[in-house]
Amino acid sequence: MNSATDATQNQTFESALKARADAMADACTRCGKCVEVCPATEAAGLTVAERQDPVEVISGIIDIVRGEVGNAAAEKWASGCLLSGECVKACDYGVNPRFLLYMARIAMSHRKKDAAAERRAGFDAYRLVGRDVAHISQIQLDDALLARLGQGSKGAGAKGKAPRAAGEKPDFVFYTGCNVLKTPHIALLALDVMDALDISYEVMGGPSHCCGIVQMRAGDVATSGRIGENSIDKLAQSNTKTVLSWCPSCQMQFSDTTLPTVEKLRGSKLFEMTPFTLFVHKQLDKLRPLLREPVPMRIALHRHPGVRGVVEAAEEILSAVPGIEIVDLDQPAVGLQSNNLRVLPEFRKQLQLAELAAAEAAGVDALVAIYHSDHRELCAHERDYPFRIMNLYEIVGISMGLQYDDNYKRLKIMQDADAILADCADLVQKHGLDPATTRLAIQAMLDEQPAPLRGS
Repeated sequence: MNSATDATQNQTFESALKARADAMADACTRCGKCVEVCPATEAAGLTVAERQDPVEVISGIIDIVRGEVGNAAAEKWASGCLLSGECVKACDYGVNPRFLLYMARIAMSHRKKDAAAERRAGFDAYRLVGRDVAHISQIQLDDALLARLGQGSKGAGAKGKAPRAAGEKPDFVFYTGCNVLKTPHIALLALDVMDALDISYEVMGGPSHCCGIVQMRAGDVATSGRIGENSIDKLAQSNTKTVLSWCPSCQMQFSDTTLPTVEKLRGSKLFEMTPFTLFVHKQLDKLRPLLREPVPMRIALHRHPGVRGVVEAAEEILSAVPGIEIVDLDQPAVGLQSNNLRVLPEFRKQLQLAELAAAEAAGVDALVAIYHSDHRELCAHERDYPFRIMNLYEIVGISMGLQYDDNYKRLKIMQDADAILADCADLVQKHGLDPATTRLAIQAMLDEQPAPLRGS
């Protein structure tokens, strides 16, 4: 065995991740273009003088990644990163500045907390995700639909309708991530679209297939690596070596961070991860004949550009639906998804309020989101505005004759945790849920309201 192989085998996930970050820091020319194009620098608190010296800002990021102090402007930029990805597009040297900002935030966490505190923070965040996903999904779905989404004792590895022989691998694994299970109608429509396209797939997701992002955000790299590797091994079960991802956070965590690090550790890449909407866009010629029913609506698309090409793909898919007219509200498109704007809460609130006002002024029939977190944050506004809040695949589904009730929106519009708990009492009892814990999950759902409702 040669020394290079020895070195690879002796690496841990942490050391391999650090080596990747160091190599990318070395490759950075510090030209500052990534800072110049970032849509969040002002909102993140960088002064005019700091924004006018982008070289100093990115140099500070490199210093932080290397374990040095950096500078105040770099810390503000890293802390306020919305994962928009404009920096990645701007780099001419193959560097991923978004990944460097991620690594800078982890280094900053290490300076503030010891390893035990980071582990506790990661565990607490993971526990809350598990609680909320389990309870919010189970107050909406029966056992059969939970199983279809890969949840419950009989749900692991739920299969699509396309036939395949016993023991044969599916063409694709559909990876839900965790939080889309709170808005299960969206995930179920995605599965129906694949069934209609006669695609062989297997469903995996939920906290048992965690991508490790909540632990990584807390600075607990070791636990994130273990969880991520475990999920990667479970997901590597398709003939095409392709995983279709729903969640943009999972897509970024795996594609920017975990998969390249595991590839460095193991010497091979187990699969490619493709965002679901990009996959559907590639199937558009097969999908068009299935879009039979006209959907006469003027709609505006809620945009987040963090995963390259997804917004454009969504627009083309919607444009293929007969009767749809897309209205441009001329609003900023920033961030990976709404949830990632939480690091700048006032900025997030103002963006959403401005978009809602623009949609009202434009007289649209619906404001249409792509991702689940956008839907969760926006849907209750349907109570107060003269247009609907919908998901992209609800529009596609209507045209295909597919439809599910949006129980998440119905419940959230109620704006009363006790009333919601009473409304769902039959499913709470059926699933053996603890009412007090369920109420906590319901309250967390109601608290996720960045832009206040009118009259609140």
